[in-house]
Amino acid sequence: MIRMLGILLFATAKNIHNDRQSHFISVKDLFIAIFERKIMRPIFLLFLGCAFLFSSCSSLKYKDINYLEQDYASTTLPHLNIFRPKKAEGKNDVLIFVHGGDWNSGNKNTYGFFGRGFAKRGVVTVIPDYTLSPRADYDTMAQQVAEAIKWTSENIKDYGGDPQRIFITGHSAGGHLAALATMNPKYLNDSTMVKGIILNDAGGLDIYSYLQNYPPTQSNNYLSTWTKEKQNWKEASPIYFLDKDTPPIMMYVGSKTYPAIFKYNELFNLELKNYDPDAPFIVLDKKHKAMIKQYLWPWSKRFDEVLKFMNAQE
Repeated sequence: MIRMLGILLFATAKNIHNDRQSHFISVKDLFIAIFERKIMRPIFLLFLGCAFLFSSCSSLKYKDINYLEQDYASTTLPHLNIFRPKKAEGKNDVLIFVHGGDWNSGNKNTYGFFGRGFAKRGVVTVIPDYTLSPRADYDTMAQQVAEAIKWTSENIKDYGGDPQRIFITGHSAGGHLAALATMNPKYLNDSTMVKGIILNDAGGLDIYSYLQNYPPTQSNNYLSTWTKEKQNWKEASPIYFLDKDTPPIMMYVGSKTYPAIFKYNELFNLELKNYDPDAPFIVLDKKHKAMIKQYLWPWSKRFDEVLKFMNAQE
């Protein structure tokens, strides 16, 4: 299969060279050309499918695990999935991923590629669902994410993970909930349980300021998510819980993301610098959804960057 891909890339590059009479061919041009030449597209997709299958074979998946207390759990309440390396022996780093979706959509089962990608690199990955708006408000969602963290701390050794090496990440609304559940003592009340936070184009980092300018309405279920109470908005904003005890934070933001997300990520980072001047703040030339879709690519640099950040935490 590797040889087939090499032949495919060589043939495509040669055609581009002939078409453009140019000595320089960028990787971007190469992959665009593959998809423009429909006869080659199935071969390339087959290769990607095989790469995906290989990644799946290097990890184990555990589905729909209940992480809530038994008297609180039901078939309608959220569960979690776990992806683990086949050879995990209780000493592997653990990464909890909280999905996004504007607090009213999204599903853990969409993000198997994320779990497999990190499991392939030796990280036990936990992906919880949480009850969405309008059935729940931000407070219930954050409580559930905190319960997922506690469950992971108590049980992840059974899946090969080290309970002393738990990290949490999230994209969009998931970034907000990951930060809030860890940082607001109302929820976790023990931030040392989390070794580090990786925010990926997180929304709602200062929802208090945002909603004062744009009060919540029924649109996008924001009234259900945030309520009308301004004090709730402040309690929902991770920026007001930054302090010297906040776990190390790594931030990603897309330069082409929604303006409000970019603005409040910058403001959050400025406040974070008061406590951690060296906190990584990485701006990528991407739109909001592309910030999570980049993990579909098995060779994304994001994997290594996140692992480097995790390995740096003692």
